[in-house]
Amino acid sequence: MVGAENRRAGKFTVVIADDHEIVRAGLRSALETPGVVEDEGLRIVAEAGDGFETLAAAKQHNPDLLLLDLTMPFSGGAEVFNDIRRWSPGTKVVVFSSVTAGGVLGQLIEAGVDGMFAKGGSNQLLYEKLPLILRDGRFIAPECLDLIREQPEPVNLTPRERQTLQMLLRGRTTKEIAEAQGISPRTAEKHRASLMSKLEVRSFAELMARALKDGLLDEAG
Repeated sequence: MVGAENRRAGKFTVVIADDHEIVRAGLRSALETPGVVEDEGLRIVAEAGDGFETLAAAKQHNPDLLLLDLTMPFSGGAEVFNDIRRWSPGTKVVVFSSVTAGGVLGQLIEAGVDGMFAKGGSNQLLYEKLPLILRDGRFIAPECLDLIREQPEPVNLTPRERQTLQMLLRGRTTKEIAEAQGISPRTAEKHRASLMSKLEVRSFAELMARALKDGLLDEAG
């Protein structure tokens, strides 16, 4: 059973995954301090700065709790979450992130994330709700729910438009897109124009901003 030995000793085990050392240090200090979350504090068994390190730590320690940032190098947090569910299903996963894409947050909630907090919100709320989450409860911070409610209806893009979007976001020219898709530059330009129209953007900068806001950037691409 995940963390059973440590719970008998009075402490839950935790892995902190964030690519900023100062964030990890602040969380470690607070979580380990008796009385902030648990009377005897929590036991931090590992820290991770990217997706690979996070998965390795979860496999090695099977922690009671994983505090997970969504924007780390080498696999984004959403991708890590799905792998954690396979490799360490008993681990409570709590997202603690600056991501503001309501679509991404909504998908994680539907997938069964145990907790979600915004880095711009109150750390005290995180500390207050962790005992609930560790004991099989669930909590989504109000600011995260607000972002999800504000999310516009998803734009219905065709598979070719989605492919075009990813290539545009990675700096490919219309000619390069046409060659990769095996179509004429004229047809590629039509896909691009349709895509821009559906997303209601007029420039590459607006396209990138919209893709980031709506969680349309495919990290694996």
